[in-house]
Amino acid sequence: MKTITICGGGSLGHVIAGWLSAQGHAIVNILTGKPEKWQHEIMVDTPDGKVLCGDIAKITNTPEEVIPESDVVLLCLPGFLIARQLESIKPVLKPTTFVGCVFASTGFFFEAFNILGHKQPLWGFQRVPFISRVDEYGKSAHLLGYKKSHNIAVENVGDDAKNAFVKVMEDWFERPISLLRNYYEASLTNSNPLLHTSRLFTMFGDENGEKVYDRMILFYEEWTEAAADMYIKMDQEFFSLLKVLPVSDGYLPTALEYYDSHDAKSLAEKLRSIDGFKGITSPMLKVGECWVPDFESRYFTEDFPYGLRYIWQLAHENGIACPTIDKVYEWGMTKVQKK
Repeated sequence: MKTITICGGGSLGHVIAGWLSAQGHAIVNILTGKPEKWQHEIMVDTPDGKVLCGDIAKITNTPEEVIPESDVVLLCLPGFLIARQLESIKPVLKPTTFVGCVFASTGFFFEAFNILGHKQPLWGFQRVPFISRVDEYGKSAHLLGYKKSHNIAVENVGDDAKNAFVKVMEDWFERPISLLRNYYEASLTNSNPLLHTSRLFTMFGDENGEKVYDRMILFYEEWTEAAADMYIKMDQEFFSLLKVLPVSDGYLPTALEYYDSHDAKSLAEKLRSIDGFKGITSPMLKVGECWVPDFESRYFTEDFPYGLRYIWQLAHENGIACPTIDKVYEWGMTKVQKK
């Protein structure tokens, strides 16, 4: 495998394009709706002070120009754009191209099975491989944090092909990679779909109307104990669902295990202290002298209908009681649908 096409121009698309091309891991193409804003040279700075200088081979908004030559396709897109992108590349895909998603918990596998079927090789990360941020769009980005290892799911190919693909990804991303048992283990995560939504509900949800603030709130650095408690309760309901699904025991740590915490207080303290999260603001807009929720932010438009939705749906299909998830999901969906 030599050629990858990255679909999307977000922060992860920038960083992965720079990472793979600068270090000679792959020939990198970009499929984006804004090709005129990209340059072929891309710069990525890293936490250890290095600056990676990558070279993008092709930049286009036309699938026919890059998809047929691609050995790997990686969608770096919000959930609401996944189906549209899959439909656009389907007519020109090689049957051997591995089509994947940088963060599978926004509905990628559910959409891909429906659109591409059960013969096209599919793959997806359980969690994003980097913490990243765009510096200058189409030109430079910041790699803010690494993961020690990665988990991916691979579907629609045999075991030998799965293992060979894992080896390629280990070479490309320079980290150990574990192969998950199935797509559920990549699609269902207690990361953003629970992490973000619990914070949003406790920040903005109010029975007497929407809360307003007199300033912009930092999303992680001001994480509250109430948000941590809500996250823990949602996580407990989520793990009740996992018990009835065909997933491996222990494939995913609980929220408390992952963040090395033991209760809401220590979890809130941990989330406030993570360097890679520092400076991240909340989805808010200034209206007059006040700050209010921005319901058009991806925190809302992605994490409720394309993240938490699948957990909520599977819980109800399997008869799992999830009162906290119900409350958060139903609140969030009313806000998304009103936008």
